[in-house]
Amino acid sequence: MSRIVVIGATGHVGGYLVPRLVHAGHDVIAVSRGQRSPYRNDDAWQSVTRVELDREAGDADGTFAGAIADLNADVVVDMMCFTEESARQLVDALCGRVDLLVTAGTIWVHGPATAVPTRETDERFPIGEYGTGKAAIEALLRAESRAGGLPATVLHPGHITGPGWPMVNAAGNFDLGVWETLAAGKPLTLPNLGLETVHHVHADDVAQAFQRAIERPDVVAGNSYHVVSERAMTLRGIAETAAGWFGREPDLSYAPLDEFLSRLEPSHADASREHIMRSPSMSIDAAITDLGYAPRYTSAEAIADGLQWLIDDGQIDTSGRTLHA
Repeated sequence: MSRIVVIGATGHVGGYLVPRLVHAGHDVIAVSRGQRSPYRNDDAWQSVTRVELDREAGDADGTFAGAIADLNADVVVDMMCFTEESARQLVDALCGRVDLLVTAGTIWVHGPATAVPTRETDERFPIGEYGTGKAAIEALLRAESRAGGLPATVLHPGHITGPGWPMVNAAGNFDLGVWETLAAGKPLTLPNLGLETVHHVHADDVAQAFQRAIERPDVVAGNSYHVVSERAMTLRGIAETAAGWFGREPDLSYAPLDEFLSRLEPSHADASREHIMRSPSMSIDAAITDLGYAPRYTSAEAIADGLQWLIDDGQIDTSGRTLHA
């Protein structure tokens, strides 16, 4: 049994990871900014120690990393690191005090791909503040670990999907109306030929990968791994699959990218642009080999699970049509 601190424990992945760790017999300390309820109810939370820490404030005054170190964990899981400076503070505090640091990255460390499926070792072209920031964190942790300092690994999830929040849709954004359009069989415009890709992963599969990494510290230290479903889906494929769940034939048309984006609300246009310009399709061979990672959900199954929750929660109106995935 290990003593494991999970930073960001009540988030999307933490809601699955914390119960997994408890059921595996670990002593879990769940760190979050407040006492927000986890996304998923599970009796395992009754065995978890809850600790409130404000990371933003603690990073600013230099107290957060020390507070984490003082929890005396064997393993620290960091789901909420977004800057290299924040990562540096945690590394300095944990070095020599924990056996492994497991940090959540993102497949956006790669930027636009030159070949697919993209491997962890492929040349990278990160773009945007989020992708470049996560790439800098990964470089720091890899260098620290390989130099004999703090053992660390980074797991790079794709588009995390599941009950509790919207997922990337067939237009490459989070507009819930796209799902309603497909359920109703109404016309939907996609960019270009609809062949851009997105790579979903169910939150429980991400949690599975984190648990497996924790159990293999000697293997994962100094390495990073993609954590996605077995295969990416095209935007057109998502549209056709989702329409079929409601017994519909999709009524699809296509427009050049700039024209497509001009028809969307600014926030949706920004999200679509970010996903389309990257069009990720990632290899999970390394995670399979080193972690024994075995995603339970295909991309379509992950989407369906989250979509059913949105319908049940009243966020999506399917006009009485039932989802049959």
